Amino acid sequence: MLQRDYIQRLIREFMAALERMLEKKEVEVRREKIKELYNQYVGPYAFYSIATIDDVMKAMAGIDDVEKRLSKMDMLAHLYYHEADTVGQPTRDELLNKAFMLFDYVESSRRHFLYRPP
Repeated sequence: MLQRDYIQRLIREFMAALERMLEKKEVEVRREKIKELYNQYVGPYAFYSIATIDDVMKAMAGIDDVEKRLSKMDMLAHLYYHEADTVGQPTRDELLNKAFMLFDYVESSRRHFLYRPP
């Protein structure tokens, strides 16, 4: 139960930090804040910013706790999605593609792994 509470608190903190980042108007300031969020909540920006979706999935597979893994993947998907607004083509499309793939994976996995019949 403590693990679940910790993950939920981490998600709330992340979403609040993401919301504050979105209030920034200048693109460079937003990029810097996004890098900080990667490093603080997901992992090294240097890795995740250039990783393929296969690399991301392999890295996330190393997290044994399913709920924690899915939460990190969801955070990463949000970061990819919002980072796409700060870059040009073709990087924008690559980031959006990774974000949507992660969103789909997280959604289907939560339905499958976390479903608890009554």
